[in-house]
Amino acid sequence: MTEPGFGARLAAAIGARGPLCLGIDPHPELLRAWDLPISADGLARFSEICVRAYAGFAIVKPQVAFFEAYGSAGFAVLENTIVGLREAGVLVLADAKRGDIGSTMAAYAQAWAGTGPLAADAVTASPYLGFGSLQPLLDMAAANGRGVFVLAATSNPEGASVQRALTGERTVAQSVVDDAAAVNRAGLPQPGSIGVVVGATLDVVPDLSEVGGPVLVPGVGAQGGRPEALGGLGGARPGQILPAVSREVLRAGPDFAEVRTAAEKLRDAVAYLV
Repeated sequence: MTEPGFGARLAAAIGARGPLCLGIDPHPELLRAWDLPISADGLARFSEICVRAYAGFAIVKPQVAFFEAYGSAGFAVLENTIVGLREAGVLVLADAKRGDIGSTMAAYAQAWAGTGPLAADAVTASPYLGFGSLQPLLDMAAANGRGVFVLAATSNPEGASVQRALTGERTVAQSVVDDAAAVNRAGLPQPGSIGVVVGATLDVVPDLSEVGGPVLVPGVGAQGGRPEALGGLGGARPGQILPAVSREVLRAGPDFAEVRTAAEKLRDAVAYLV
């Protein structure tokens, strides 16, 4: 029997445990706030607390950059964190935002969607070298039952000059959404495993009604995104929206029980909206 693909696993996890993606973002300011050293040891302790607090949630998103900053020691912590999260019963989304062409993209694909120690259940990717440049990653993810979340419309002000530019009659962001939808419609080998990323604070949102996969919406809470604005975002269907939150929950630390309580409250707040 074929193992369910990422889209099916995510849908089942959300159905059982609620629609919230929790971030592990060990920013130096948070390490200081938690009275942890700005070092690989502090990084490891921070991640251990998060893994314990997030056990049993649907999906967790480590921000790769904050691990990468510590070099090989940071990547070792990330590998241990991925293992710990899986043992805690959650899906892992590596927020790596990789994007390149040809053999380099294939190497990134092997790292994050292959079978090595950094491979997660899903990974974020940038399509802004052209959506077709992601094909090695899409192929690797499909071969291993993993997912890909493709950046479409981000909240940073600089993104608008590119993402809202027109290509024909569509914005570039809409073309990314449409390309992701086409991959999901093809459904090879499993449908619904290609998601898109759309910022929670945007005033202009692409049409998401036909994307056919999950819509990751970062920026809820501390970054200004309002939970009540998530319902029907971009015409997305019920069950597709996956709010992502990090600082709003992490600032409750360092006590793992307080972090978990904050996560549960936010999960319950968005559950009926999406």
